[in-house]
Amino acid sequence: MGTIVRSCLLAACVAASPAVAYAEWQAVEKVRTYTIAGETGAELYASIGERGPKVGLVRAIAHTDFKLTWTRKYEPQGNACVLSSARPKLTITYMLPEPASTLPSGARESWETFIAGVHKHERVHGDFIKDMVRQIEGVSVGLTVPDDPACRKIRTELTKRLGELSLAQRQRSRDFDRVELSDGGNVHQLILKLVNGH
Repeated sequence: MGTIVRSCLLAACVAASPAVAYAEWQAVEKVRTYTIAGETGAELYASIGERGPKVGLVRAIAHTDFKLTWTRKYEPQGNACVLSSARPKLTITYMLPEPASTLPSGARESWETFIAGVHKHERVHGDFIKDMVRQIEGVSVGLTVPDDPACRKIRTELTKRLGELSLAQRQRSRDFDRVELSDGGNVHQLILKLVNGH
């Protein structure tokens, strides 16, 4: 009996695999840099303050941005409209600081520790974006709206759902930054070690 159950489960998994194959996608992740000056940790951090990417009204150490487009297939089914497939194309770009010249020995080690930690922090933001795209996929594929043979209402409904997911992703990123940048937080510790030359 156990063997039969296992075989049936395996058959169900095999039967289901073509249906989920559409969901396989990979984000393209890129790193761009902006140039900073200085030979000590304190000088480098001061230069970040002058040249870092603007996020709102303030300059940041680093920034994660993304471009997301979709290929969607809407299908009328009877009097309803069904979103039968939605394939994302996601590009995530990490903007990081880079010293203009080779650093002296002590500062170089401090900088390498700092920039590795900052890059790791930004990749968490990238992971949040990828999670959001998967959630969008989850609420998109199979979405059905009745009394919509022209597939118009479904677009309004989808936009509403996507807006909610986008707001949730932004809040998640803000909450993460608040913890990381607070006194004693991970990024705060990285800054202190860089400036103090540890």
